[in-house]
Amino acid sequence: MRLPILDKLEKDLMASKRELDVDIPKALKIATDMGDLSENAEYKAAKERQMFLESRISQLQKRIGDITSIDLHRIPRDRSGLGSTLLLRHIDSGEEREFFLVFPEEVDPDTGRVSMASPVGKMLAGKIEGDEVEVPVEGERQTFEVVQLKTIHHQNH
Repeated sequence: MRLPILDKLEKDLMASKRELDVDIPKALKIATDMGDLSENAEYKAAKERQMFLESRISQLQKRIGDITSIDLHRIPRDRSGLGSTLLLRHIDSGEEREFFLVFPEEVDPDTGRVSMASPVGKMLAGKIEGDEVEVPVEGERQTFEVVQLKTIHHQNH
């Protein structure tokens, strides 16, 4: 099973490497062709971008390594965990909300995509269908029931 986040990170990594290997050398050549480097803003900007990209590439490589080392078989099959989708029904109003437990790079609160490390993510972790959970909504705690759970193991089948 391949995690979709890896595609995004690898795409970012390739784009950063391309910029570092192709665009930066061109920018440095143009800047050095201008002559005196001591007060050459283009040269300084290209060198700063080069340092940023080197750091970004290192971070992306580490993050990809961290994610690929996750043992997906250790993620629960019977309760919510990383990669789970939970459908919650408000106890009083019956309104339904869907939440997705995602990697930090995928967080989007407006669409219900929450990190496992966030307060809401921590409240939703380890839940099974039928559990009640209090979730902070618009500044107040509201009670929901987990009416449907799909774990990462169900998502890719």
